[in-house]
Order: sequence, then structure tokens, then C-alpha cells
Amino acid sequence: MIIVAVLAGLALGRGGLGLVEPGPTSGFVAALAVVALIVLLFRDGIEVERELLQTAWRLPLRKLVLAMPITAALVAVAAHVLTDLSWTECFLVGALLSPTDPVLSSSVVTNPRVPSVIRHSLNLESGLNDGLALPAVLAFAGSLDASKHDFVWWKFVLQDVSVGFVTGLLVGYAASRLVPRGRLMPVCALAAAFAAYGVAVLPPHGNGLIATFVCAIVLGVRRPDIRAGFEGRSEDLIAVVKLAIFFVFGTLLTLDGLFTDGPAAVALVAFLLLVARPVAVFVALAGTTTDTATRAFMSWFGPKGVATMTFALLVLAESGIAERERIFNLAALAVLVSIVAHGVTDVAGANWIAERAERARAPARA
Repeated sequence: MIIVAVLAGLALGRGGLGLVEPGPTSGFVAALAVVALIVLLFRDGIEVERELLQTAWRLPLRKLVLAMPITAALVAVAAHVLTDLSWTECFLVGALLSPTDPVLSSSVVTNPRVPSVIRHSLNLESGLNDGLALPAVLAFAGSLDASKHDFVWWKFVLQDVSVGFVTGLLVGYAASRLVPRGRLMPVCALAAAFAAYGVAVLPPHGNGLIATFVCAIVLGVRRPDIRAGFEGRSEDLIAVVKLAIFFVFGTLLTLDGLFTDGPAAVALVAFLLLVARPVAVFVALAGTTTDTATRAFMSWFGPKGVATMTFALLVLAESGIAERERIFNLAALAVLVSIVAHGVTDVAGANWIAERAERARAPARA
């Protein structure tokens, strides 16, 4: 369905018939990106189960703390070598391309034959890295935005991040006590996420998206019933949000735009999927009990999807960023290649790792 949404947008948008052409800097694109991020960050945060973090946190934590920044740094260096973008622009590209998306490898994370340690690791990594990549994306984008002359790194950390974090904690705690049980519980919980965003952007102006993510984590930990209720009823909502994002994404694409940087763009995407992500995962998992095949499998199935695209839409909507369209197109090409490459290999990859695990267990059973 994702590739269908992208192709439909491409056919009807700027690169096709021109029937649907939302302006890149229009309020619609920015508003859609914000709403989508609130919903997705809330879903990601509320799925952080206390029990899962207590029993299966080591591998995803290593990939979040080590693999994500290593991937972003390697991609930034490659972008600086391959293109004429500035260092800050290159680090923004790296931050955009560091999150992973389990939707594009659903056959891996939902297949019960795949060892649970792999499924949990990939799923928890993908669930948390959207929120963790967000501050870096916002910081690099803010420093590049010519309309924000007063942007200061330490102010961003002390004000945007800290105020957003504290707001998320407070709103999440209040919501965990006030959200009623019953049929309206998931709706009220999602309303709390929007409330966290709204409160955070009030003076002294924190970051609403960070507040949303933290609020969701607090709700998920303090109210397991909310997590269970939202998970049971959220699939259709999440699917609609993701399809909307990918459709709008498709309407903004053109073949000329995707290959603005020519062979350099193709080389950067290949470097991301074949070098940066594998190197980062192997470094992050060094010294763990995982074998080479497991590390290789998890390094390949780190697809780029809705978080990368939604962050890129936010960047594209900022008219003060001079190279916003080039940055958007680099991220878009990576997502398109990932949709195809990981969509083609996920079933075969899941079967391979499952059969390998079953062969390894056979002697023990005998």
C-alpha cells in the first residue's frame, strides 16, 4: 500500500499530471507533517513497555545510543564528500536518514518464526529512534533557517528540549490520572498528546513534538490499559496517517528533483544502506552474544520510512533553509530505494533467519 500511495502521489502531483500540487512551503504541508508526527510519536512512545525495557533493552539501547549517531555521522561525511552541501546541511541529511521504520519490513517484525530477540530489537529501535532523532533534526534545521537569526545551540537544548521534556512529563502524569477508562480512553489519551504539544509551544516556548513523545512514554508506563486500548484500535488511524504522508510525499516528487545531485545522490543512498547502517550496527553490537548472521540481518533491515519522510517534509516547509529542496530530495530518494529494496527482501530474509534459528535449535531438542 505504501508504494501505491507514493506512485499515486507521483502520478497526480508535480512529477505527473499536476492535479494535486501542495506548495512545499504551504501551511498545509507543515500542518500535515506536525499532525502526523504527533500521532506517530504518540504511538511510538506509548508502546515503550516497562517489562520490555527491563528484559530486552540491551540490543535496542546499543543501536539507539551508538548505531544511530554513527549512521548519522557516516552519512554526513559521505554527503560532504559527494556533494557541495555545507557541514551543517550534511549533518541534517544524516539526522534525517538515521531513523528506521518497521512498517517497511513488517514481515520481519511480525513473523513469529523470526527469533524474538531480533523482532523486539528491531521493533523497539524503530519505535524509539523517531523521537530521539527529532532534536537533532530540529537543531540542524533551526541553525540553517535564515529566518531564525537568533537560533543558539545552548538555548535550543536548555529551552526547547528541557521545556518540552518537562511538559511531556507533567501532562503525561496528569493524563495518566485523568483519562477515563472505557471506549473513549484511546481518544482521550491521543487528545492528551495534542494537549502536550499545545502546552509546550506556549511561553517559554518548548518543543511540542518532544513533549508529545515524553507524554506518551509516561502514559504507556503508568497506564498499561491505555497502551493496550490504543494498540487495539490505532492500526487504522496509523495506516491512514502514513498513507497520507506518503501520498503528499509523492505529489512533491519529480524525477529531475530526485536526481538533482546525479550519481552523487545514488552513491549516497547506496552508502547509507550498504555501508553506514551495517558498520554502525556491527560496532554497536560488538561484544554482545549475537552472531555475525544476526548482526548482518539487523543491519540490513533498518529501512527508511515515514519518520524520515515526515521530518523531510518539515524541512521542506521551512522557506528559510536555502537547500531545503536538495535535502528533501536526497531523503526522498533514500526512502524510495528503501521501499523497493526492503519490500522485496523482507519475506525471504525473514524465512532465512527463521530457518537458520530453527536449525540451530534442532540439536538441542534432539
